[in-house]
Amino acid sequence: MSKTATSSAPLYGRIRETLHARILDGTYPPGARLPTEQVLCESFGASRITIRQALEQLRRDGFVYKVHGQGTFVSAPRASQNISALHSFSEAMIPMGHHVANRLDGVRYLKAGKELGARLRLNAGERVAEITRVRLLDGAAVSFERTYLDEALGRRLANAELATRDIFHVIEQDCGIRIGYANVAIRSIPASDAVADALAVPVGSPVLCIERHVFDSADAPVLFEYLNFRGDAFQYQLQVKRPKSARTRTVKR
Repeated sequence: MSKTATSSAPLYGRIRETLHARILDGTYPPGARLPTEQVLCESFGASRITIRQALEQLRRDGFVYKVHGQGTFVSAPRASQNISALHSFSEAMIPMGHHVANRLDGVRYLKAGKELGARLRLNAGERVAEITRVRLLDGAAVSFERTYLDEALGRRLANAELATRDIFHVIEQDCGIRIGYANVAIRSIPASDAVADALAVPVGSPVLCIERHVFDSADAPVLFEYLNFRGDAFQYQLQVKRPKSARTRTVKR
């Protein structure tokens, strides 16, 4: 039996950790097919049910995927974006060697509801532009985005080449608006019909939803958007530091 990490965890969990370690150290590189269930049963001295539990955990965590009739394969590493600084998708991905393309799915103009109007500081009845795009990373659709702006700014963006340019670039370079900061909220939601169709995932499957509220350098709202990412293809990263007050705080007993 192969050596697994000493742990009080169930056997399938320890097998999962061992296989994960082999993926990380390159024993099983991206695209490689894992040994068959029978081979893994013999290697770990475990039942087929236990092996399937371990493989299912790896699949749920995005490290492997199954191809019917062919076996289990190692997933490609997820692309990641550091959100400690405000960058557009292209600004973050291109320096890392990725190819980024955009598919403009539509632009429409509608009256802002109460919540959206408040976010963009619009009066009741004012219209907003809704820009819908799919972002492709290395040829694969990874993000379905809906961006909302006031109508005047939206019309200027609609006349730009959004298939090849980032919205941030157009706003700053063509419209002369200096983007200052954004408030970001991240949560997991079930994929709607539109998101599922755009990203080729099952309806209701979990996707990473980013709500991003962007302001200019004078604290005026510029846009509000929903960015829906495939959880198995993309991740956000953030470095956080422990505050000095927490390190020095004395706990009374």
